[in-house]
Amino acid sequence: MAISLSKTFLPINNQLGNHHVLPSEKRCPVSFSGQKSHLVRTKSMEIATRPLMIPRVLSRTSESLSSVINELEKERKAKEEEEEDIAAGKEEERRVADVWREIHGQDDWVGILDPMDPLLRSELIRYGEMAQACYDAFDFDPFSKYCGSCRFAPHQFFDSLGMAHLGYMVSRYLFATSNINLPNFFKKSRWPKVWSRNANWIGYVAVSNDEMSETLGRRDITIAWRGTVTRLEWIADLMDFLKPISSNKIPCPDSTVKVESGFLDLYTDKDVNCRFCKFSAREQILTEVKRLLELYQDEEISITMTGHSLGSALAILSAYDIVETGLNVLKDSRAVPVSVLSFSGPRVGNVRFKERMEALGVKVLRVVNVHDIVPKSPGLFFNENVPPMLMKLAEGLPWSYSHVGVELALDHKNSPFLKQTGDLTCAHNLEAHLHLLDGYHGKGHRFVLASGRDPALVNKATDFLKDHYLVPPYWRQDENKGMVRNKDGRWMQPERPKLDDHPEDIHHHLKQLGLATEH
Repeated sequence: MAISLSKTFLPINNQLGNHHVLPSEKRCPVSFSGQKSHLVRTKSMEIATRPLMIPRVLSRTSESLSSVINELEKERKAKEEEEEDIAAGKEEERRVADVWREIHGQDDWVGILDPMDPLLRSELIRYGEMAQACYDAFDFDPFSKYCGSCRFAPHQFFDSLGMAHLGYMVSRYLFATSNINLPNFFKKSRWPKVWSRNANWIGYVAVSNDEMSETLGRRDITIAWRGTVTRLEWIADLMDFLKPISSNKIPCPDSTVKVESGFLDLYTDKDVNCRFCKFSAREQILTEVKRLLELYQDEEISITMTGHSLGSALAILSAYDIVETGLNVLKDSRAVPVSVLSFSGPRVGNVRFKERMEALGVKVLRVVNVHDIVPKSPGLFFNENVPPMLMKLAEGLPWSYSHVGVELALDHKNSPFLKQTGDLTCAHNLEAHLHLLDGYHGKGHRFVLASGRDPALVNKATDFLKDHYLVPPYWRQDENKGMVRNKDGRWMQPERPKLDDHPEDIHHHLKQLGLATEH
């Protein structure tokens, strides 16, 4: 005879129906171990049980337990996500200070380039913008009597460029003599009355303010070098000839350490009859860095070089010089880390120079576009890509070059914003590099702008964006080419504040460095 279980055990079901097996107001935590779920009971949830499990009661109870477990699991995940969000917020506030040494190459950027570390990306863009500021502030208009100078006073530099948020203060400007053979690097005015006939502004030294230093976890001294404005003819100006770095009075224990002669001359030459370049760029850099290191000697300090194009070469040379002379060693014997974050830079020296840089501990990260011709120069035939045996044979040749540091290779063809073009200056453009950095997440990853950096910046000095974005090429320009109306209603070029040349204490620091001169 068939027996209905539901009818047979109905009285028991009715008896249990008045009990809440797991009331929501008295839920207890559920712990998960492996793949099994365990329910922890409390005394407040004790239920009368029978030695015999009843099928219908078991079904209803299992459904309740499953529902509770699911709810608890959702709550646990929600709590974990909330904790992660809180932790991420705290990490965003503190992590720059915590990992700045790794960001600046303490471990040679191992494991943070591919996939791309978000903090490294943002820091590279920040320093790239400091290099870009050299272009944005440079007066390269031949019809300006200030052509070849900076358009802004040092104390107004970042404010004038809308970059006050960077949290840096310019401590001094850098100048170089235009008497060396790099005509496409230097700009001169066509007017007879000019600010200087033999000098060009080539960069600046800046230091982080107190608020920014707290964020960064140290006082950061940044040297930004200007490169070439748009044209690439300066590559043809290079003599493509290596000479010992010690030949220009830069200390080096190895006479086989050589660098490209044009870069070396630009860094060390001076004109004693010129107010702005009577001290070489080298002397200007070393004395200012020494002054700042003495000023902030009780703090954690870093020295960061940045530059684009030819400015990248100057950044590498000056970084080498600071460490080789021992200038980065403080009185308490602490060595201030020196790093170079460069963009689209050429090769600077031979393999001996590369090895010497590594031995000194100078960290160099080079950001390049694989379609750019500048990083492939000089050393077209003998370079780091040649088989080691052949490179060994060519080591003594005056045109055998080798890149230094670590390379981060980007490809502008991966950006959906950029069009195909045969214009070589587009692939070399610094704003294009910063755009590629913002979208780079690692090899094989989809190009997605991480910070939402405005792609329109790419067309600031190029015609590189696809036309359907409706951004005109070469859109950045001064209103009315800098002309203003005077009180009589006539248009004229306004006078600019008198440019400072060199600080009064430069002789004192030169003497301490053993570089005292008769100026």
